[in-house]
Amino acid sequence: MADSTLIKGGRVIDPSQGLDAIGDVLITDGVVVSAGAKVNDAPKDCKVIDATGLVVTPGFIDLHVHLREPGQEDKETVATGTLAAVRGGFTTICAMPNTEPPMDNAAVIRQVLDAAKQTGLARVLPIGCATRGRKGKELADMAELAAAGAIGFSDDGSPIADPGLMRNALSYSTTTGLPVINHCEEPSLAKDGVLHEGWVASRLGLPGQPAAAEENMVARDIELVALTGGRLHVAHISTAGTLELVRRAKERGLPVTAEVTPHHLILTEEWALGTIEEGAGELTAPDKFAPLTNAAYDTRAKVNPPLRTEDDTEALAAGLRDGIIDAIATDHAPHTSTDKACTMQEAAFGISGLETAFGMVNSLVDRGDIDLPTAIERLTAGPARVLGEAYQPWIGTLKPGASGDVTVLDPDTEWVVDSATFASKGRNTPVDGITLKGLVMKTIVGGRLVHEAAKANA
Repeated sequence: MADSTLIKGGRVIDPSQGLDAIGDVLITDGVVVSAGAKVNDAPKDCKVIDATGLVVTPGFIDLHVHLREPGQEDKETVATGTLAAVRGGFTTICAMPNTEPPMDNAAVIRQVLDAAKQTGLARVLPIGCATRGRKGKELADMAELAAAGAIGFSDDGSPIADPGLMRNALSYSTTTGLPVINHCEEPSLAKDGVLHEGWVASRLGLPGQPAAAEENMVARDIELVALTGGRLHVAHISTAGTLELVRRAKERGLPVTAEVTPHHLILTEEWALGTIEEGAGELTAPDKFAPLTNAAYDTRAKVNPPLRTEDDTEALAAGLRDGIIDAIATDHAPHTSTDKACTMQEAAFGISGLETAFGMVNSLVDRGDIDLPTAIERLTAGPARVLGEAYQPWIGTLKPGASGDVTVLDPDTEWVVDSATFASKGRNTPVDGITLKGLVMKTIVGGRLVHEAAKANA
């Protein structure tokens, strides 16, 4: 007997086919049968989910997640990371290779895939190292990594600083058709910077990273794309200047794509001054003119690239709206409490972002910066396009024959972020205690319900 689920009466938004209508989604044996049209002849014994008043979308895809396994299981595991993912509405996540050992050979790729098969709730697509050991000295065996299941190549967390090596990486990537994903940061400019090089860093007496550290490397990589024909995906862009470089590259017809994180869209350098007093509050930065308090030097706001200026966040939101930015990706970077309970210089870079992503992105919708279908596109069909033609027919879409991955949302529900309740081991978020609007109600992977929100949190 077929195993079927019918999601009834929701607002079905599937940008991959221009669908935005009240209707139903029918999944049978893990595959989408229909989406949008009302289903009057559901199979016998079909499970029914009432989505009246809710939004039904393809399952979200996150191109940039740190699962930490193998080697750093005190920070995250495949099991805890994928549970956090489905709570955030993500049904497919791409795992970065800065594990211990790094994913620079087929054996480690297979280890991550096996862990995902055994304990994962979301689909895990591994990203292989661009260089051996992520040391930036010699290329990894890209063909071996691709054959093992890698969907791209990156030394994320470390830039590919040598331009000759980056040229070779892009050249060799043409044999696989997979993108090189560079952590764009010129080391000689970024140096020991822990925040954006601006007034906040100056006020706190801390070294900063100038926007030029990111922009110089992006400009270099784009020209290397023009030289080699390789595919470049620009990770976690954070500045208006980088956005303009990507815009020009696309106008030239170069194979360049880009992602932006929710925190670089919403948060600014001021968050290092300390978030709100204890208790629920709005998603706004601390008052820049207020006296410094004990909340200052908030290491939860330390991320790489750093949180930038309001001008940058406005430019990035416009780039998201205009389609210059292809995808929203969390750069989920979980850490232990001791990694952050130290000085700003000693603290680890990173924000735990899977479980707050939709609420943060929906704040852009709520204030009119983008519309909801655009936000959904950048979380579904957009990242599927970055992954390539092999993935577009079956994830990031509700077309018949696609994998039965569905996210059910309530854009109007307000909830207070409580990191103590995170599924992720990483509780490092500067929006702890903040009220967000927009909650993931249910997540379905391959026709299986893997997450259902507790109404008590709404």
